[in-house]
Amino acid sequence: MAQEAKTALVTGASSGIGAAFARRLAADGYAVVLVARRQERLEALADELGKAQSVKAEVLPADLSKPADVERVEERIRACPALEMLVNNAGFGTMGFFADVELRKHLDMIHVHVLASVRFTHAALSGMIARHRGAVINVSSGAAYLAMPNAATYCATKMYLVTFAEALAKELANTGVRVQTVCPGFTYTEFHDTPEFTDFSRDDVSKGLWMSAEDVVGESLTALDAGRVVCIPGRKNRLLIGLQRSPLGPLLLRALAKKRWEK
Repeated sequence: MAQEAKTALVTGASSGIGAAFARRLAADGYAVVLVARRQERLEALADELGKAQSVKAEVLPADLSKPADVERVEERIRACPALEMLVNNAGFGTMGFFADVELRKHLDMIHVHVLASVRFTHAALSGMIARHRGAVINVSSGAAYLAMPNAATYCATKMYLVTFAEALAKELANTGVRVQTVCPGFTYTEFHDTPEFTDFSRDDVSKGLWMSAEDVVGESLTALDAGRVVCIPGRKNRLLIGLQRSPLGPLLLRALAKKRWEK
């Protein structure tokens, strides 16, 4: 019987960083399981990867704010004996003071960013540990370090993923299984194209701070190979986050808030 091809499962794969991960991993020879809400986008990507990379690309539509859909993805993960890469990328943002934003949006964000990532990681680890190989990448955000007004739940859920990876990496030492959280800054994706960000203009952010999704993925995978648990793509992003974590951090945040969030 032929050995099953190494497989990667990517959530939020219909666009942006998730699609970039799927394309890169397919190019590296992984069969891919593509998870997102928009089935037609997933099918188009699966067709593209099948033709361009001659790899198996499976479509698994799911809304990760819904427990039943999360359970379906969990079952697929547990049923995959060759799962070597799990990328928890699905996510979204909202803008507005915590008390003013509909509670459902906060809870959906916690479900998508935290609960789904935890459940999928737990489902993947038993097999990976038994096989002594595998990797989990959780896509966080540079906003995890900013504690921004108007994005309280977003920042909090993204910081959860940072701490989760740092602790989990210690538990997984010497198992052959790697874990990483990648914290991108401003990235050219559809993230800011939703109605939540109608007042946002990419022109308000210096072009030097923007990265392509492909560059984010490239830095993430290079950092994973180097054993770095937390990856902040982009030298300028690392500098900004370093400043934020320094005594100058509150001054930096106030300057950003004056320009963007305190309107």
